[in-house]
Amino acid sequence: AVVSTQSGHYGRALVKPRIVKKRTKKFTRHQSDRYAKIDGTSWRKPKGIDNRVRRRFKGQFLMPSIGYGSNKNTRHLMPDGFLKFVVHNVADLELLLMQNKRYAAEIAHDVSAKKRKAIVERAQQLNIKVTNWQAKLRSEEDN
Repeated sequence: AVVSTQSGHYGRALVKPRIVKKRTKKFTRHQSDRYAKIDGTSWRKPKGIDNRVRRRFKGQFLMPSIGYGSNKNTRHLMPDGFLKFVVHNVADLELLLMQNKRYAAEIAHDVSAKKRKAIVERAQQLNIKVTNWQAKLRSEEDN
């Protein structure tokens, strides 16, 4: 039987530190506001010899640098305090047996619906959170 919700079937994260981002906005690409063909969200480093963004003139777009990196303790952390672990089969789930308060399983996108069902059921037994447990899941009346 497929469970309707998985919200109460796993424990809380062991620690849930406050995640502080140094910058939440995406870095915009130089001249993406000028040309429609240039996508503003896809960052490319300017390489021109006279480029004012590369030379970091005042009032220009900011460039990504190592200083914007996240805190080592909260890097890759989801807002609920868990770290993601990609799972391809039930055996991969067994690796999280002792780490179910630190890591949450995420079923890989190429896993079939039949195996997904088995992974979700085993995760409930092991008290492991599955982030995408609803994906490719059909209700009983559809089958």
